[in-house]
This record gives sequence, C-alpha cells and structure tokens, in this order.
Amino acid sequence: MADVFVRYGNITLGGGSATITVLRREILERRRWIGEDDFTVCFALARLTPGTNLLAFCTGIGWITRGLPGAIVALLAGSIPCATMVVLATALFSLWQHVGWAQAAIHGAVAGAVAVTVKTCWTIAHPYVRPGARLRVAVIAGAAFLLNVLVGLSPIEVLLLAVAVGIFLPTARA
Repeated sequence: MADVFVRYGNITLGGGSATITVLRREILERRRWIGEDDFTVCFALARLTPGTNLLAFCTGIGWITRGLPGAIVALLAGSIPCATMVVLATALFSLWQHVGWAQAAIHGAVAGAVAVTVKTCWTIAHPYVRPGARLRVAVIAGAAFLLNVLVGLSPIEVLLLAVAVGIFLPTARA
C-alpha cells in the first residue's frame, strides 16, 4: 500500500483531483482493492473535508482497505515525499523566479495543470453521466462555473442554488 501511495500520490501533476484519478485507476481498476461505491464515498467525503482533499482521500482508502494501520501508512506515504518536494521546489523557485526560462516553464505547468484538471473532472463524472444527459450536464457545469467566477458565489452556494431551483444531476447507472 505504501508503494502505491508514494508512487502515485506524490508524482502526479495537476493537483489533488488529478492524483485521485491516477490512484483510482491503480486501486480500483488495476488492483481491485475497493469497489466503485467505496471509491465514490471516499472521494465525496474527502472533497467535503477541510484542508488537503488528497490526504483525506488517501487516509480514507487506507482505512477502508486496512483499518487504522492502513490509514496511517496511506497518510504518511501520500504526504511526506510530496512535502519534501514542495520545500525543494520552493527553494529553487526563490532562486530562479526572475529567470526567463523558469517563468516560461511555470506558465506551461499551469496550463498543463488546467488541462489535467478538466480531464480529471470528466474521468470522475463520466460513469454518472448518461449519454442523453451530457448536454444538460455541460450546461449546468458551465452555469456553475460562471456563477462562481463572475458572480462570486462559492461552490456551496452554487450547490444550494441548484437544489433550490430543482436542478439535479443524473443519478448513477445501476
């Protein structure tokens, strides 16, 4: 378990959601440690917890598969290596922040992270989107994005508004 979380929890670029997508492939599809329902519950609970969602997700998967020892191993394996990398990257950034090629690399990494995040959202949402409802889901997602960015509503406020006006996403396939 430690090997999986060290390898996939620490070297995937694009943020927590992208890393969770890679971990999904490894723990759900390849190794079959958990089922789709356990993954979905763990993902949803991790997204609701304050702080780092990825660490909450890793801890949840560790708990489901091996109890308290699994939760501790997954948490440490998913946090210590990347924390070390962040400290080193920050030190390098402070040295190179005014160098042209370093700025270009940072801008490229940001663009790549946006693309990875969009792909991740689709990978996670895809099993729950029926073919006939894809346009509806795209319109709802676009409206939610605009409400967040242009109007300044928080994601929770957007969800509450969606519930208030009766917009519900399609349910999971049986």
